[in-house]
Amino acid sequence: MASPELTKSLDPTGSSIATAAAATKTDSNAADSNATHAQSGKEVQLTSSESAPEPYLDFNRAADDAMWLLMYASETGKTVDDKTRSSILRARALPSAGWDDTIAANLLVALTKLASDLNPVTADSLRASRSNLTKPTIKILRGWTAVLAVPIVLVSLLSFVSSSISSAVRTDITTANDLLVKLRSELGTQEAPTAGTPAQPALPSGLNEGDVITQLQQYASTIRAIDARSRQLNAFVLGAERDPFANLRWDPKLGEKGYAGLSPDVQQSLSKKDYDSLTNEQKNALIEKQNEDNQKALKAKFQLTVGLPNMPADLDTLTGTYQDVRSFAQDILDRVSVYYGAITTCLLPVLYALLGTCAYLLRSFEEEVRTLTFTPSSRANWARFLIAGIGGAVVGLFSNFTITQGASISPLAIAFLVGYAVDVFFSFLEGLLQAFIKRKGSASSQAA
Repeated sequence: MASPELTKSLDPTGSSIATAAAATKTDSNAADSNATHAQSGKEVQLTSSESAPEPYLDFNRAADDAMWLLMYASETGKTVDDKTRSSILRARALPSAGWDDTIAANLLVALTKLASDLNPVTADSLRASRSNLTKPTIKILRGWTAVLAVPIVLVSLLSFVSSSISSAVRTDITTANDLLVKLRSELGTQEAPTAGTPAQPALPSGLNEGDVITQLQQYASTIRAIDARSRQLNAFVLGAERDPFANLRWDPKLGEKGYAGLSPDVQQSLSKKDYDSLTNEQKNALIEKQNEDNQKALKAKFQLTVGLPNMPADLDTLTGTYQDVRSFAQDILDRVSVYYGAITTCLLPVLYALLGTCAYLLRSFEEEVRTLTFTPSSRANWARFLIAGIGGAVVGLFSNFTITQGASISPLAIAFLVGYAVDVFFSFLEGLLQAFIKRKGSASSQAA
């Protein structure tokens, strides 16, 4: 049966707490001295405030921690002195009710020494690394990596493709403008040709007919290329711009629109009542004919007349088409530039910074599990995600960063580094702040 003095020593506010505090703050000799002093029966009262509750020493947990560390030291070949090993095994063999102050003090001294020798490995990290506590962490990190990687890959792909198409459209517009100026000076207009009469225009002397035809063909093909690429770009902004030739495009769903899908010319010659009285075969034939007529009209706008009997007239037709196509293309280019520019500047840096944090946490997790130092720390991880998000948003405000003379790195790469190594972000901010301070100091000295 435990003595009254031992019962008092296991009280959280009794002498064992004083022994615990002394053992964790001094070396083993000082701890033994304090343990001996604790057996004299002196009590030490620990004061506490409302915000900091009284500490409670769980000796059973301390014994378990010491055993975890002792087993790890044995498995890894770490040297443990006899006194430390005996103190742990003696405390572990006895029930806590059979402990006295000496056993408790020696246990804490042994635990303190083992924790110091095996640092950074702790009892908690051994439990976590050798249990299922690693599964939630790796599951969360894999989930966040997938959630971030999918939009990054998708947005990066869309930005790259839209940027390539936009560059091609701008190049084609420049080429078409140059060809138009050159052809207009060579051929004139249908009403005022440079040679011949409006009814019978002629090729000006000194011009090679083959060269002019080649220029006209290039002009027509460039217009068609601008039109095709502009319609592709329109899909990247979800069809925000209206196609000026939408009513002439082949529409496989034209029959679903019914009478409303017919052209105004057909509606003038065919009333809705007459249309409703037609059979399905007749309606399909009517729709098919309208699509074919639309294709002929569209071809007349984008293609040269066979044989080129009137080159100025063909040039005028192509120019009218080009004006509509160019206006449509420029509106699409503006929308794509604004939308994807905003995404690249504001959203992607944040996503890349968060992805960098995931990469760092995955690397740290692998290293901690390998070295048995893993402990779940969701609060610290969330704080790192928050810092990375802020850093990514700030990086998006800057253009390319110069590393050395002639070498620079993009903001997206900097954003990823900010997420992977937060210290890089703080070093950048501190360096920027120092630059401002130096400028201010030099300006003040010059003024003085």
